[in-house]
Amino acid sequence: MMLDYLTYAAFAVLIIIFLASAIRILREYERGVVFTLGRFTAVKGPGLIILIPVVQQLVKVDLRVTVQVVPPQDVISRDNVSVKVNAVLYFRIVDPERAIIKVGDYMAATSQLAQTTLRSVLGKHELDEMLAERDRLNADIQETLDQQTDVWGIKVTAVEIKDIDLNETMVRAIAKQAEAERLRRAKVINAVGEQQAAEKLVEAGRILAQQPEAMQLRYFAALHDIAGERSSTVVFPLPVNLLERFGPKSEST
Repeated sequence: MMLDYLTYAAFAVLIIIFLASAIRILREYERGVVFTLGRFTAVKGPGLIILIPVVQQLVKVDLRVTVQVVPPQDVISRDNVSVKVNAVLYFRIVDPERAIIKVGDYMAATSQLAQTTLRSVLGKHELDEMLAERDRLNADIQETLDQQTDVWGIKVTAVEIKDIDLNETMVRAIAKQAEAERLRRAKVINAVGEQQAAEKLVEAGRILAQQPEAMQLRYFAALHDIAGERSSTVVFPLPVNLLERFGPKSEST
């Protein structure tokens, strides 16, 4: 009786082990790459998957977007400036079969490829382009990475450059350059203002020359402005044409 009980218990344990090794449940974002006797069979999932124990093996693959930080890389720009650049890489698996069969470790391979691509692409640009045109550089790096990882069944969705670190000497040089640029713009704006003011004065002089009565109105307006100021000195503008009357008359030849 005891022997029969042990036999049934052993048989039940074998059934439980068989079911545990034969049944797999994959989530919605997971896929299973099935190998039969070492050869690729199919990509299954999500849901309930039944395998033949010992004969078949299953490798799970996560289809969600993976975020990977690219460590700081030493980059020498095209104008021979040394900087440290780090970035963030976003990618996902679109073909589980190729991601498992074509590359040994797709996570490590993608990380190393991102580091070399970051140095290669940024080394073709000048420092000013790195600082001012990050969107275009991000797109260039993403396109280059996507072309190379396509054979692995991986889609690079985005690349974002995080920080560009410069040494203190370069930071001071850029600050001086920015200050000089601001001074140049201020001088240009001042010169343009003087030019526009001169043009308006010439235009006003032409209008006043056509209507001499307008000069009298300007004279009264000037007196009104002077009277409104709190000053002990009062200056009366004197029309120039009035002084010409007291000057020597030119003799007609």
